[in-house]
Amino acid sequence: MAIPNNLDALLAEHPYLRDCAGQLVVIKYGGNAMVSEELKEAVLQDIVLLKALGLKPVLSHGGGPGINAMLKKLDIPVQFINGLRYTSDETIDVVEAVLIGQVNTELVSLLQKFGGRAVGLSGVSGNMYHCHQRSEELGLVGDIDYVDTSAIHAILEAGFIPVIAPLGTDSRGLVFNINGDTAAGKLASALGADKLLLLTDIEGLCNSVEKHDVISYLNVEDVPRLKECGTISGGMIPKVDCCVTAIEEGVGSVHIIDGRKPHSILEAFGEEDFGTTIGTARESVGIKE
Repeated sequence: MAIPNNLDALLAEHPYLRDCAGQLVVIKYGGNAMVSEELKEAVLQDIVLLKALGLKPVLSHGGGPGINAMLKKLDIPVQFINGLRYTSDETIDVVEAVLIGQVNTELVSLLQKFGGRAVGLSGVSGNMYHCHQRSEELGLVGDIDYVDTSAIHAILEAGFIPVIAPLGTDSRGLVFNINGDTAAGKLASALGADKLLLLTDIEGLCNSVEKHDVISYLNVEDVPRLKECGTISGGMIPKVDCCVTAIEEGVGSVHIIDGRKPHSILEAFGEEDFGTTIGTARESVGIKE
């Protein structure tokens, strides 16, 4: 695969990427970071560049804004409980239609527009995400029991970029909605990924979103007290939880980065902290008491 001409200059600015060949990186892309067409194209061009440089990118996506828009159009209530979408029988039909029929297809198409070769899947494909229902309170929301990575490895071996929607199934054939961050974390763990990148619509985990004061390095031991004081709340809870689980299950490094910033994916491969890096190697940096 040739590097697209318009990305040659970016490669010159990020020479460290040449040393990352062979690394498997799971990129979770979703939320409001997907709204801007210009930024969406920049993200997907970066993924094509990573592939061209010999890395193995796996794109795990969400699609919350599109789901919300469709639910509103159909006059179906939108409800979140502790950052997770309540998913009724009506809602799961919309989730499937938007994630597979719209978002997944569009991302595959754009990756190919920029010179990549991509294959779209959902976690139902090949029983990739085998689930059980998390709780009656959340409806058809699934927790992943195990990940069957055989289809993904086959796609990577064939030279394609896997693009995966966060849906799963159980032994009865029921389809479940899975939180996009949770799915990406479990996927990274199962693949033994070198890196997990969560693209979001803020600079990283902040002490105060209004002040934009990012916690540049978060040691997992500080997560419980940040939840207790409310620094980690709402939709950031499943995001941070998936990062902690990924670290505990052997993923090399985990980063929450700003998907609105052009070429943020490339920055995450540099030596300096970018966004919020989560791990166990050192003490937290940037927490305000």
